[in-house]
Amino acid sequence: MISSSCTYKLTLEYDGTGFSGWQSQANARSVQGTLSDAARQLFGGKINIQGAGRTDAGVHALAQVAHLEAPHRLPLQRIIHGLNDLLPATIHILRVEEAPAGFHARHSARRRSYLYLISRTRTAFGKRYVWWVKDDLDLGRMQAAAGLFRGFHDFASFADRRIDKHLSTEVQIDRTDLVSWGDLVVFRIVGSHFLWKMVRRLVGIIVEAGRGNLSPAEAKQLLTGVSVLPAQHTAPPSGLFLAQVLYEGDTVAPLSLPPFPFVLPAPKGREPLP
Repeated sequence: MISSSCTYKLTLEYDGTGFSGWQSQANARSVQGTLSDAARQLFGGKINIQGAGRTDAGVHALAQVAHLEAPHRLPLQRIIHGLNDLLPATIHILRVEEAPAGFHARHSARRRSYLYLISRTRTAFGKRYVWWVKDDLDLGRMQAAAGLFRGFHDFASFADRRIDKHLSTEVQIDRTDLVSWGDLVVFRIVGSHFLWKMVRRLVGIIVEAGRGNLSPAEAKQLLTGVSVLPAQHTAPPSGLFLAQVLYEGDTVAPLSLPPFPFVLPAPKGREPLP
């Protein structure tokens, strides 16, 4: 904490490919560190920035939320334009607001939503943002597996405890959506919180079900005991996006795709998003 006269709520997007993750690390390029450097330069003093989600290396964000404790006030438009002028093109501030009293980007959050993109065809332009799966995938089996994770469960088998040692592995999953869009399979999950690598391991198990290597019953058993299977099938970070952070009074946004140029209209014979 710093002695600040104002706390701002920032909403930002970033391409996580060239970063070691959100969290500041010694001798590594992080999103938090890069944003903090820009904010210090803009405000000319000590600042503190904390994010709602600690995305891993290579993971992206469509709407990460952070709070910025600043030593003095600046006009909101000056902050958003000033930060964007100082930041690399791979980080973009979408909105700046004065934060309500007691607001904390992480601790005030009620729900988080993640999106994962799986490509069924090779693409030169989308490699940074998808997981290309060469095998045939059964969408029905994948949807059945994804549906098993809804509700309140112990996700110990899906957690990497090296970081989340003291965090409960019991998580409330409010919804899972899995749909086809052209050559993409789009998975969305909304929950109370997520453990380190949890979403990527869920996706890996869902893909194994789609490949026919895992039955829904076998997937369900992963919620009743500790298994190394999810760790063996951890999906790559490239397809994962922090899509939304929800606070008191917020509602889950309609399911949509990131606005990337490689996402084309669905060809005939493929179902678009509802």
